[in-house]
Amino acid sequence: MMMETDRKDGRTPNQPRMLSCSRNILHRAHGSASWSRGKAEKECEMIMKKTIQSICLLTVNPNTTTSVVVQVVNDDGALLPCAINAACAALVDAGIPMKHLAVAICCCVAEEGSVVLDPTKLEEQQMRGFAYLVFPNSALSALPKGSSLVDGEPLEHGIITSVTHGVMSVDEYLRCVGRGRAACAKLSDVLRRSLQKSE
Repeated sequence: MMMETDRKDGRTPNQPRMLSCSRNILHRAHGSASWSRGKAEKECEMIMKKTIQSICLLTVNPNTTTSVVVQVVNDDGALLPCAINAACAALVDAGIPMKHLAVAICCCVAEEGSVVLDPTKLEEQQMRGFAYLVFPNSALSALPKGSSLVDGEPLEHGIITSVTHGVMSVDEYLRCVGRGRAACAKLSDVLRRSLQKSE
């Protein structure tokens, strides 16, 4: 078992940074959100597009177009998961019909093999591999109760998006998925509270 030490910012390897989720921050937009966390453009665009398309109910309003614009204010690491979380919150704020919400996180594998959640920019540069993971938040699903099963498995056991970079073993990847799923369950609670506040 790898020895897991505290990080420079005082967090344990299994501890995400404090986050904030604010909605309706642009007054002339039909849905806006800001998602910040701590202090490859085309690839990120394609990943976000596929992720967002997979969670939106595209057949409800077939003759409409929805644009998602992401403006990076500060990149202190885990940029893609932060952008996906902000886009999901903005879609909810705009009232876009969705199958379910999505919650994203980044998990890294250090040189010695330990798994680190939600790395800072400096930590990302020191890791040998990382995974961007997006999980469904089925507790807020708009789908009928029986449709939340995929091949007999509950929706929350699935992964919407998984992107890896660098080098990691299958076991390390599975540890990233396990820790990422647990962390996203907590992030789902933050998102749920944010949505309930504005109702």
